[in-house]
Amino acid sequence: MTVWPTLTGALPIIIAHRGASGYLPEHTLAGYDLAIEMGADFIEPDLVLTKDGHLIARHDRYLGMSTNVFDKPEFADRRVKKPGHAEPEWYAEDFTLAEIKTLRARQPFPGRSTDHDDIHEIPTFDQVLALASRRSTELGRSIGVYPETKQPTLFASIGLDFTDPLLSALEGFEQPVFIQSFEPHILMQLKDRTDHPLIMLLLRMDDGTPHIPLTVAKEFAFGVGPAKTLLIDPQTMQDTGFVAQTHELSMAVHPWTFRDDVVGDGFDSIESELAAYLALGIDGLFSDFSDTAVSARNL
Repeated sequence: MTVWPTLTGALPIIIAHRGASGYLPEHTLAGYDLAIEMGADFIEPDLVLTKDGHLIARHDRYLGMSTNVFDKPEFADRRVKKPGHAEPEWYAEDFTLAEIKTLRARQPFPGRSTDHDDIHEIPTFDQVLALASRRSTELGRSIGVYPETKQPTLFASIGLDFTDPLLSALEGFEQPVFIQSFEPHILMQLKDRTDHPLIMLLLRMDDGTPHIPLTVAKEFAFGVGPAKTLLIDPQTMQDTGFVAQTHELSMAVHPWTFRDDVVGDGFDSIESELAAYLALGIDGLFSDFSDTAVSARNL
């Protein structure tokens, strides 16, 4: 039995970032299912809220890039300008779930296949959970979910709170769950309301440090999801010691995001990049290409 240099010695998990988003439009049931077929351990739905309080899987509140809303004349008047975004946009919180269900997903990432544009509907969180449950039974292995709450403070300011609908949806779900956010406040709220492990997502500041200190994250989080440049310095290509420091605090490390078509600075291939990070002892990783990540992990 292989002992990995992870926090527990267990196999690092592969998290399907927005589904199999390297191949199919992100946050679609088809994309999540493809990632599961490729061997992903977890599927990652980013969550936003509709006008009537339903959790749907979208990378952010903006619908213009990832759906066909631009081609829907009935929603032309929903394109508005709001603080924090330079251009007019369609916002998820201005649509009911019934209206969202009339839209279809598109590939927003430049250079990736658009063959599946305008085919797949926008799933609810409940649908994602149902898929994970069904496929776990069919495959005889656990398919976990790794939801991210997107802009929870902003949604709360307009009367749409994540905590109750998120926890309600997860009631009775029997597969593994991690709950992640870039905002510590919601994780602090969730800490006393759920036993699901919480992950503090970390940005890299200009000085090379995380935007939330590890010792602060330790107070409420099981682990961290750091930008991968926090682990290997892009200038020197040296191990920063981040994984060792985090493991010393008994916290897991799940860096983001590994992409076959956008290899990290200083690496000549996605295979060499993945190998370097796995050698550090990371406990999991986010990838748009689950098949490549699973192959690298299983070498």
